[in-house]
Amino acid sequence: MSDPPGPLTRILESAAKALDQAIAGTEPRLKVQQYGTVRSIGHGIARVEGLLGAQSEELVQFEGNFPGMVLNIDPHGTGIICLDRNPHLNAGSRVYRTGSVLDVPVGTALLGRVLDPLGRPLDQGGELRTTERRPVEREAPAIMDREPVTVPLQTGIKVIDALIPIGRGQRELILGDRQTGKTAIALDTIINQADKDVVCVYCAIGQRGSSIAKVIADLRHYGAMGYTIVVVAEGDDPPGLQFVAPYAATSMGEFFMEQGRDVLIVYDDLTRHAIAYRELSLLLRRPPGREAFPGDIFYIHARLLERSTHLRKSLKGGSLTALPIIETEAQNISAYIPTNLISITDGQVYLSPLLFQKGIMPAVDVGKSVSRVGGKTQLNAYRAVAGDLRLTYSQFEELETFSRFGTRLDEATRRTLEHGKRVRESLKQIQYDAIPVVEQIAVLLAVNAGLLDALPVEQASPAEQAIRHAMREGSRELHARILSGAVFRQQDREDVLSSARRAIHRMIEKSFHGNA
Repeated sequence: MSDPPGPLTRILESAAKALDQAIAGTEPRLKVQQYGTVRSIGHGIARVEGLLGAQSEELVQFEGNFPGMVLNIDPHGTGIICLDRNPHLNAGSRVYRTGSVLDVPVGTALLGRVLDPLGRPLDQGGELRTTERRPVEREAPAIMDREPVTVPLQTGIKVIDALIPIGRGQRELILGDRQTGKTAIALDTIINQADKDVVCVYCAIGQRGSSIAKVIADLRHYGAMGYTIVVVAEGDDPPGLQFVAPYAATSMGEFFMEQGRDVLIVYDDLTRHAIAYRELSLLLRRPPGREAFPGDIFYIHARLLERSTHLRKSLKGGSLTALPIIETEAQNISAYIPTNLISITDGQVYLSPLLFQKGIMPAVDVGKSVSRVGGKTQLNAYRAVAGDLRLTYSQFEELETFSRFGTRLDEATRRTLEHGKRVRESLKQIQYDAIPVVEQIAVLLAVNAGLLDALPVEQASPAEQAIRHAMREGSRELHARILSGAVFRQQDREDVLSSARRAIHRMIEKSFHGNA
């Protein structure tokens, strides 16, 4: 008599029976998978034969599960850009169609994370837990789906908020030579959104790893990573990855815009994006145009920036504000890429290396900077001071230039120059020192009224600090009126100026007793 089967035997018999039942109920089906063969390889591109039926911008997979994207469809082959480093790619490797377009994960799980343009984490935050993906290339909202830009986006930077205002849904270009503070302005703007319910996306394109690490460290230090997504394509990444980076970052931001949120996206910078696209185009043997850029270089940026807008209320009323950054060479803002982007955007903030060398920071050249939309979004209190301030500053810059040619100046010219020096001093601001709206209004109103003219120039900064401190402790009702955008009455102006006068008087007395 044989022994009864053991537990292991019973498990194996049960598994075998379940497997037989599964096989019996399954009908084999053929799965057709189209593939091509790599014929030649360039820096970040591959030429493929046999990939018939491939569509433009279709996602493909190289052997080893490395992604690529179709960019050229020629009679004798397909041009594909590589989206990842693939050391094993060589002639003869297979390339498989996926039948889908490149997409990225979206959702609130991305907040606080550092990702590459394919949505893969680059930080130590673990795997992303998202349920939704969106294509990186999407159509811009239709004209009838948009509303005028009406709400200001406060940067916390006096010279911008007062003279070159930005609205939510606007596209404001930041341009200037290398090392003039372009990223610093974008970073300060992100940090200033801490209590304003604005989601921020910082897209680094072609930057050095050390520069990106410093930006991320600053965002963490000032508590901005909690509402920020960082998308990174480093300078040593394939040019294809740098090319898709801003489109991927925009798709991540559009998710929040379509939920009714306000979003700020920074592209740092589109000069390197254009260079990466030029490199790909030349390797794929597309006809070169001006400065060797391909003919559609304008279109690749236009279709990106047109996705930034303010949606109408029936579409939840969200907004996507873009701050694209580009780098000029030798202050040449009439070069090909700068003029393209100036014509696409709604204004520009120009940073002058001459002002930077003089220690005037932020080095914003007010004469060459403009906001074509933001003035309509400005609070009434800003409007009460901004017009006179811009005129005074422009007159001062012109007179300062001519005054160098002679030493004999009439009294009126001398007063204008002295007043202008105080205005320029009041527009200086150190990085990471975001100034609230009410304090900005008080400082600018005081300097515009000439309250600082009697002080030495070196005392302008202490006087500003005294005025800011007085406003922080001032009337809550006045604060609420300014922030609500209500009409800035003459009485409000007098209240602010009287508070500023008292603050300056106390500062002078304190300084006098201290010196005594």
